[in-house]
Formats: sequence, structure tokens, C-alpha cells
Amino acid sequence: MKGVKLELDLLGDRRRTHFCGELRESHRGETVFLAGWLARRRDLGSLIFLDLRDHTGTAQIVCNLETGPEAHEKAERARPEYVLGVEGEVVLRDPATVNPEIATGKIEVKAHKLFLLNESKTPPFPLDDEARTTEETRLHFRYLDLRRSRMQQNLRLRHQASLVVREHMSGRGFVEIETPFLTRSTPEGARDYLVPSRVHHGHFYALPQSPQLFKQILMIGGFDRYFQIVRCFRDEDLRADRQPEFTQIDVEMAFPQRAELFSIIEELMEKLFALIGVKVPRPFPVLTYEEALERYGSDKPHTGLRLEWKRVALAAGAAEKIRVASPLKALRVPNGASISRSQIDKLQEMAQAGGVEWSSAIKVSDAGPQSPLVKALGEEAVREIAAAVEADVGDMVLLLGLKPGDASHGRLRRLDEVSGEIRLELGRKLELIKPGGWCFLWVVDFPMFEYDEKEKRFAAMHHPFTSPREEDLPGLDSNPTTVKARAYDLVLNGSEIGGGSIRTHRRDIQQKVFEVLGMTPEKARERFGFFLDALDYGTPPHGGIALGYDRIVALMAGESNIREVIAFPKTASAVDVMCDAPSTIEPEQLQELGLEVKND
Repeated sequence: MKGVKLELDLLGDRRRTHFCGELRESHRGETVFLAGWLARRRDLGSLIFLDLRDHTGTAQIVCNLETGPEAHEKAERARPEYVLGVEGEVVLRDPATVNPEIATGKIEVKAHKLFLLNESKTPPFPLDDEARTTEETRLHFRYLDLRRSRMQQNLRLRHQASLVVREHMSGRGFVEIETPFLTRSTPEGARDYLVPSRVHHGHFYALPQSPQLFKQILMIGGFDRYFQIVRCFRDEDLRADRQPEFTQIDVEMAFPQRAELFSIIEELMEKLFALIGVKVPRPFPVLTYEEALERYGSDKPHTGLRLEWKRVALAAGAAEKIRVASPLKALRVPNGASISRSQIDKLQEMAQAGGVEWSSAIKVSDAGPQSPLVKALGEEAVREIAAAVEADVGDMVLLLGLKPGDASHGRLRRLDEVSGEIRLELGRKLELIKPGGWCFLWVVDFPMFEYDEKEKRFAAMHHPFTSPREEDLPGLDSNPTTVKARAYDLVLNGSEIGGGSIRTHRRDIQQKVFEVLGMTPEKARERFGFFLDALDYGTPPHGGIALGYDRIVALMAGESNIREVIAFPKTASAVDVMCDAPSTIEPEQLQELGLEVKND
């Protein structure tokens, strides 16, 4: 048995009778067998205390030299993260040593036998949840990081959420169907991950960014209601809420009414958030895209922040006096009169850095409005601006505007975006968002197209398979910028957690959309010919949504980064530091694939 560490014990046919975190006063007097990792060891000479940890919690083990010399001797050799088995009797702790911080704090296990099942190197970082180490180190040693209670709780919450999704969707008549991972590249939006074919040299599969076309084909195939908890892939720059491979709850249904789909998803959110003790009020509010931008400066606003912009028209001649285009965007900041001049300056610098060159402020006091605008417009005109946003004494009104002749569509969009950034900054500075709130919102009626100045062509704001509103169909020929999409996003606390639409089910409309996007019939045929052909065979009206599963679970777990709810995530540079991927491959593998690597 060369190489086997005979000083270690074998588990044999022993089985755990309980998990560590399950033991309570009611187990007093029982003989139990526990197994887990040594979290902490305290040596008091004749007594050695061991904190044994498994996924349920910790139990204190007492090894007494007098009553269990063999167990005591092994406890002397045990070190943090050794794998141990313990056979012993559950006893009550002395009242003076009760630990009210843990569920097992009133009991301990008096060890009869201790089993050293495996050794461990000293971990590179402590495994308690207060440990401070770099994320890269945590990901490099992910197998250790996963032992921490925080990661255990997050991933078990994720598991519970998946059970809720499957039960809810199945109960509403949806069928779970798997769609292919190896498919064809349809380059729209983010870049595809490509997989070379060994059998067909020079040809490539693509990993799906979404099962979009397959789920629509399932509707053509008569399945009526489909869902899937599915892995998707996008080769794009990463952020805290993005990963190259991610999971979404994918949903599609035939003959849909938007209200019915919203109700199904709202019920799902209600059940998911019940897992963390949150009662979700229904129905969710609905805002149009234009309303969201006007009031909040964002198409994914956090409505728990009670600050809303309004457009305020200036009186005749006033705009020329202060050299600004009318209307202005005005924001009432309750009790904002206490904001210092330097803080206002920083907000105005923020606006200017964002491309909005005109800004001003009004402080409302008993003595009248305090603002540099008083000199140019007069006190009464400034009072009227403040009154337009219902500002009271003690409030501040922040104003943003564009210079005359600068009110193009793109500049107006930028004004809205900057106003949204300033709103969030004020919310953070003044702590106006109360923790623990859950603000769901549907945003609807997005523009169908955005004009790409760089490419000099229209692009789909959502994706090219979204249906235009029926009343806007003439605009596909006359003016695509006027066309609204039957698209909708689900927003939670300022994060987009889902997006969907009613789809285009008619071939003539789909081809017209491709035409607006600058796609020739030949190019559309090359990329989507199989799907266009499918539309010819009795395609029903259909629509659906994709929900960001990682993002939803992260919000439920109170995490700001989705890597904290994914077992094996990539870093921000798309690297798996534990497996050292991506990696080079052998020349023979390249030869089999008919590939050659060129180094720049």
C-alpha cells in the first residue's frame, strides 16, 4: 500500500446520523455520528474543543483526555479544514458557555471516537464570511470559497428558485424543452462564441446568445407554451452583472395577450421572492419608454427613489435671455435647500461632463427663490419655475437644458440619460433609497429602431424578431423612427431583469423589418432562411420573455455582483482562473480542425 497515509482513518460503513447544524436540546443523550470540516480548534490542555462544519452549520465537539484519550490524541493532530468524523453523545452545554449566536449553541457533542478522514493544507484565506481577500484569489481557490456559508446559502437559494420556476411554469401549462447549444451563427448584437467543426473544415457552429429562433419555431410546431432554464453565451465586454456564459429563464407562448404574460411572470416573481420572506405587491406598475426617460432619465429606473424630473416650458422670451432651449428638465429635491454650493457645482460639472452644458439651481426659501436666474428672469418667473414642480420652502430645484438649436433627437436622448445619472447620484448622496424595498416595473412601447451614426443604418433596439405595433406598420415604409415595438422590459430596483416582446409572425412584415435594418434579401436568406421558410407554414401569433436568472438570484441574495451566485464564474476578463481557461491547444487538435493560429 505504498503512498497511502495509514495514519488516516477510513470511513468504512459508518453513516452520518445527523448534520452538524441540526442538533438541538431535544437530541440530548443521543449517540450521533457527524462528519464535516474542522472550522476551528481550541486546545485547553486536557480539553480540546473542535467546531465541526458542514453545509447546515457548526457543532461544538469536546475531546476529553480523561474519558476519551484516543479521540483527544487525534484532536491534537487535527488542523483547520481537516475532514473529520465524530461519534459521541449530545450533551447540554454549561449555561455559562451557551452561544446564542448559532442554532446549536446550547449543545455540544462529547466525543467517544474521532476519525481523521483527510488532511488539508492551510487555506490561503480564512473561510469565515468576514474574510477579506481578493476576488481573483477566491476564484482561483473556488473549491474552498464554496465552503463559506455565504456561498452555500447563495447557491442553495439558486437551487430553490429553480424548483419554484419549474413548478410555477409547469402549473401554467408550459412545457420545458431543451434547445441546441451547437447552432449557426446569426451575427446580430453581441459577438458569438464560435466552435469549429472537425468534420466540416472551414465551417463553424455558434453557441447560442439566446434560444430566440428555436423557441419561436416551437410555437410554429404547436407546443403552445414553452419554457427553459437555459445557458446562453455572449462574447462581450464584462461588467459586474455580465458573464460570457449566463443563465436565463426563457418563456414563449402562442396566441398571447401582453396582460396575460405579465400576470404569469408577476406570479412567478411573487413566488420567488417569497423564498426570502418578501411580499411582492401586484400588479406591477407600467410605464412607457418615453415616460420613463422623461420622469426618471432611464429606461430601467429605480422607482423607489422618489425623485422625478418634469419638463418645464419657459415663458415667452425667457429662453432667449438665458440662452437655453425650452422646455427645461426640472427636478424637485425635497429639503434640498441645505445642499451646499460646492455639491451643486459637482452636479453641474457632472452634467457638463455628460454633454449637457446648461444647468442651474433654485433654492426655495421664505425670503423668495435663491438662484442666479433671478437676475436674468426676475423673481416671479423663477417662482413660477419652482411652482411648476411643486417645490416648497426648503426644497431645491435642479434644472438642465440644451443650448438653442441643439435639440436634436440624439441630444435630447443624452439630456435624459444625464438627468438619470444625476438623479441616482442625488439619491446616493442624500440616502433617499430606503434599503429593503422591492420596486418592480414594466417598461413598454420601446422604439423599434435606433439609428447607428457610426454604421449609418438602423439597428433593432431589442432584436429584429420583435413585432412593430400594429398601428405603426405604415411607418416601416415612411419613417422607421416613428415605429414603436411591442417590446417590454421587467425592471427591479433599477436593474433590467427581463426583456421580451410579441414577435413578428408574418413573413411579409419580418422581411420588411430586415429591409429597414439594411439587410438585403440575399443576406436575410443566408442568415435566417430556415426561419423565414418556417413562417410560411401557419405561424401563430406568439410572444415571450427572457428573465436574467443570475441577476434575479443575486438581487434576492443581496449581492451586487452575479459572480456571487454562480458556482464557477469567470473573472471580469473572461478567464477561469481555477481551470486556467481559455488555454492553448495541441497542434494535433488544430490540425484535426483544419485551423492555424496566427500570432499578431
